[in-house]
Amino acid sequence: MKPGFKIGKTETYLKKILAEKGFLHFLLVDPEKPGELSTVAHAAEEAGASAFMVGGSTAVMTEDYSEAISELKRNSSLPVIIFPSGPSSVARGADAVWFMSLLNSEDPYYIIGAQALGILAIKRLGMETIPMAYLVVGDGCTAGYIGRARPIPYDRPEIAGAFAMAAEALGMRFVYLEAGSGAKNSVPTEFVTYVRKCISVPIIVGGGISSGRVSEALVTAGADAIVTGTLFEKSTDVKEKMFEIIEGCKRGVESRSNKVQNVTQGLVKDKSWQT
Repeated sequence: MKPGFKIGKTETYLKKILAEKGFLHFLLVDPEKPGELSTVAHAAEEAGASAFMVGGSTAVMTEDYSEAISELKRNSSLPVIIFPSGPSSVARGADAVWFMSLLNSEDPYYIIGAQALGILAIKRLGMETIPMAYLVVGDGCTAGYIGRARPIPYDRPEIAGAFAMAAEALGMRFVYLEAGSGAKNSVPTEFVTYVRKCISVPIIVGGGISSGRVSEALVTAGADAIVTGTLFEKSTDVKEKMFEIIEGCKRGVESRSNKVQNVTQGLVKDKSWQT
């Protein structure tokens, strides 16, 4: 095993797409409920998704991950990133793994224990690691329950901001705000905006993103990446729903750019800030 962890091909690709498009869209596939993966894989690529994430909140066999990863790789050229629930999530064939820490868990296992148990397998497979802070917010749903998290209330974004700043200082290169799979509502836009002002690394938002209107609002608020999964398990037309979510992200990028432009123009007109 070679020492050292460098930024790899998958993370470089994600940063490139983010710079070009202004957003990322991840399709989360639960290996426990894979559905018609060949259909999903083709639809995701045609709709303009950035990458797949494979994982779920509950523990499943490594073989389940391997099968889902293989099916996605057979039917799409998009990267596949493992979204682990524990060491058993490490499976051959993925392009990378989110090397994540559930920072607001009360159980050290989810903060660093599972990572220590899984790292040898990751190294032996030669798999790329992408360090990410994982924060469960709002109700937290299954992710919060399984991970023994103390979900951050939506009316206390400053707590999430502090965690996010600590994560960036520790060297984590992404921060994930998780409302929980199947959440009734997404992370509030004001919450996302607050955290965006605290850090410079990309913010991923997942849970409760049910429409293009929601994805647009989140990207406008400062989200760099949107994760959807449960939505497509329930949708009768996967490709159409993906197009809706991704088009919403595009509008969000445009709205965000317009806001910045308006602020800049306002500063140019009002030169009182120079005195």
